[in-house]
Amino acid sequence: MQFCTLFSGSSGNAVYLSTSRGGLLVDCGLSARQSLDAMSKAGLDPTAIHAILITHEHSDHIKGAGVMSRKLGVPIYATQGTWEGMERSVGEIPARHRVAITAGESFFLDDIEVASFSIPHDANDPVGYRFFMGKQSVAVATDLGYFSQSVADAVSGAHIVLLESNHDPDLLQKNAHYPTHLKTRILGRKGHLSNDAGAQAAVRLAQCGTRHLLLGHLSNENNTPDLAYRTSYAALHEAGAALGHDVTLHIAPRFQPSFIYCD
Repeated sequence: MQFCTLFSGSSGNAVYLSTSRGGLLVDCGLSARQSLDAMSKAGLDPTAIHAILITHEHSDHIKGAGVMSRKLGVPIYATQGTWEGMERSVGEIPARHRVAITAGESFFLDDIEVASFSIPHDANDPVGYRFFMGKQSVAVATDLGYFSQSVADAVSGAHIVLLESNHDPDLLQKNAHYPTHLKTRILGRKGHLSNDAGAQAAVRLAQCGTRHLLLGHLSNENNTPDLAYRTSYAALHEAGAALGHDVTLHIAPRFQPSFIYCD
């Protein structure tokens, strides 16, 4: 198994997951060329990709999805609401490659069981994903207005979790370039997780058995990798977790592949 982010942040998001039988992308929020370049730099095989799964229709998650689907000849999976929201943006997709899923349902791609779950975000029926491979599972839980009980139930126990740590509230409030309505959106219950909220979620996940935490979707304007890391590190340490032993903690870079988890 190989799992990593190709890039992560408000400029674009993409996650790569593969097994010996095949793989997939979760989102493709930069161009297809940038995504393929990122895979090449990380030594990952794009021909392993048999599907693209979309979390929601915002541009930082779908920008390159249509071109990537056509280039690789693979289907795109998304909820019906997401399809309606991204129809024009992804361009022409053959009917056989347009797969509508229902939040909460599970299905198989190669040897990977895919479980989708609803997330609290301001989009058309957005979802996160958990992937089961034998005794292990990994989860993608970003773009969360808050860490709801239903999200916690969906991802608890996952061996690896990509978890949002989007912004520092003080930096956001002091940002003179962000209008009030945008700040309100980000801070709202359908916006994005703050560092503190992400840290609290990280503690809950570690207590439920997660062994690898990857913090992602950091804001470039209202956060720093060091600040996000230190906030979760402090919360985990205070909760009694031994970093590097009980749980690992990494940051998903904005424009390059993350640490690659292999098994």
